[in-house]
Amino acid sequence: MLLVLAAALGGGCGVWMSLHPSVDSVAAYERTAYNQDIYQGSFFAQDLCVAAANVQLNGFEDEESLHGAGLFDLTNKSVVYGYNLYDRLYPASTTKIMTAYLALKYGNMEDIVTVSDHATDFNWDEVTSGLRAGDQVSLYDLVCGLMLRSGNDCGTAIAEHISGSEEEFAKLMNTEASALGATGTHFVNPHGLHDEEHYTTAYDLYLIFNACIQTEEFVNIISMDSYDGTLTGADGTVRTETWVASNYYSNGTAQAPEGVKVLGGKTGTTDQAGCCVILYSEDLENHPYISVIMGAEDKNFLYEEMNRLFTAGIQQ
Repeated sequence: MLLVLAAALGGGCGVWMSLHPSVDSVAAYERTAYNQDIYQGSFFAQDLCVAAANVQLNGFEDEESLHGAGLFDLTNKSVVYGYNLYDRLYPASTTKIMTAYLALKYGNMEDIVTVSDHATDFNWDEVTSGLRAGDQVSLYDLVCGLMLRSGNDCGTAIAEHISGSEEEFAKLMNTEASALGATGTHFVNPHGLHDEEHYTTAYDLYLIFNACIQTEEFVNIISMDSYDGTLTGADGTVRTETWVASNYYSNGTAQAPEGVKVLGGKTGTTDQAGCCVILYSEDLENHPYISVIMGAEDKNFLYEEMNRLFTAGIQQ
């Protein structure tokens, strides 16, 4: 029954949205796609945080310059705060949580991956983890480079290893997103570099990230401040690349409010997406939360807003 539901949730979303209907039609579609009765059904979403619309939070005023935001209490299965939760947004590198999810689900972390020429074909201003064509790298190291350094090259190398090509991997991403109930999502690549047909929602990112943190290895990886990746070149030379976590809490650039412990997360930034971050945190009693902010004008403002959200929603 779950498979049937997943297909019903995911079927036709990308095609329908690509027709660019009116705003009223989009709103009507989103109400259908995120049918609260479906999400609250015990056979599908008994452990999910569900809200039909925006959720206000005392002490936290909506920041209208943001594209979307949310705070999810995983203990009480509640949406503490939600702003534009179901709006279609560009995810930038927060995309990589889905890539990591599939690597952990379908790959063996001890697999040795040979890096292709295509996996190193990025512009100078697009973040990479220092991979070179012909390198041999463990899948585990690639996931670390993906989640910490946010290496686009790691994303492509993972995609090619799991599915043979980025195109086939994107199909798998969309199938798995639909299975998780992420009905407002359509991926075309494993890294999140901008494409008009590559989009998600703040709520879908919560759904995907929530699935990721069910795996202890994923939590262990995002909890690291840095990681030394081992790469063996085509000539047999072994070198080390140090990948520092890109989120400001893990790398020491920002400090969470007292009473909030940020375990880790994933960042993303493009001109179209703005500055984004999704995080896994705990309060003083070790109760877990997922928080997401999309579309901040710059990184400093992104973490200022996140701290405001933490203070109002967790530090109570």
